Amino acid sequence: MALIVHKYGGTSMGSTERIKNVAARVAKWHDAGHRVVVVPSAMSGETNRLIGLAKEIMSQPDPRELDMIASTGEQVSVGLLAMALLARGKDAVSYTGWQVGIKTDSAFTKARIQSIDDSRVRADLDAGKIVIITGFQGVDDEGNISTLGRGGSDTSAVAIAAALKADECLIYTDVDGVYTTDPRVVSEARRLHKITFEEMLELASLGSKVLQTRSVEFAGNYRVPTRVLSSLTDPLMPLEEEANSGTLISFEEESNMEQAVISGIAFHRDEAKITVLGVPDKPGVAYHILGPISEANIEVDMIIQNQSVDGKTDFTFTVSRNDYQRAMSVLEGVQAEIGAAKILGDAKVSKVSAVGVGMRSHVGVASQMFRTLSEEGINIMMISTSEIKISVLIDEKYMELAVRALHKAFNLEQA
Repeated sequence: MALIVHKYGGTSMGSTERIKNVAARVAKWHDAGHRVVVVPSAMSGETNRLIGLAKEIMSQPDPRELDMIASTGEQVSVGLLAMALLARGKDAVSYTGWQVGIKTDSAFTKARIQSIDDSRVRADLDAGKIVIITGFQGVDDEGNISTLGRGGSDTSAVAIAAALKADECLIYTDVDGVYTTDPRVVSEARRLHKITFEEMLELASLGSKVLQTRSVEFAGNYRVPTRVLSSLTDPLMPLEEEANSGTLISFEEESNMEQAVISGIAFHRDEAKITVLGVPDKPGVAYHILGPISEANIEVDMIIQNQSVDGKTDFTFTVSRNDYQRAMSVLEGVQAEIGAAKILGDAKVSKVSAVGVGMRSHVGVASQMFRTLSEEGINIMMISTSEIKISVLIDEKYMELAVRALHKAFNLEQA
């Protein structure tokens, strides 16, 4: 008898009919003798609807009050799913994050989980109940409801699985696993049966929307076996078949995975590039530029500082396109203080990345990537690398061409 955490996305919870399907699937696992905890998202489109209402009242909604509003979507989901299970004769109980002690910091709309009190959930599981917990939210030390940001239900599910020391966390989504790239961009994209946490973390942070980055971090740090699988299959399909479907995110590179140098091509459309020209090249220049950006709670991605000429240097970095205008405003406010000659911005750039643990033991990946882009006439603006990843920043109009060309160049359509 295993302890399994199920997570269902907004599409899976999109209507009462789909919620009944989720209930049938959960009941199947419970009938097989497993202890089951379920973490559902809000119904599809509901969070956007709630945020839209808030923006009709206040163009820049107060973060604390926005969390109060946005958190209600999941509350509806857990109640409806509990009712669907009760209607099937199952003993089920729903809770909000604060009721089961999911403690977070106070960074409203982007909160991070700090601790989870699992005692109440364990007592219910021991009593044979199916426990349903709101994803995406928790409570801070002051008792304020907080949300974890977009995709936060994945993080909630994995964190709950870690706290309960679950045997596996199953992330049900509207795709049937992790692909070599987005099948909507490359029709030959192939589903991976297994991928390492390191690769999944890189893919998630680079724009692959299958899982939220923080959920993969949690899973890797707390060694939670995690599987991504489809919620669109028949809920009554044989349990063994379902338990081995999708993509398993594994802990170590296994021998049969060593053949693939590159596991996937990731991309992120919504990038923006900012260049600070002619700043004095002296100790602390990076801090004086990025310090105010950090204080504005804006995340920075790629960073390049050019070679100094006549005591001056140029400093370029990227941010999410959503944060672009705010970042430009912050820098314009400190332009005189940092001694910058000019601040330039470009909000029409995209990032494309090749990811694979095989890079550690294979040479020539970067040269093949750059040659492929060159042959397609695609100019590279910035490059960043890690042990298992190479990312390039390019003009957004060439993004899909770059992804298709690289997918083919690394033979990712072949198993």
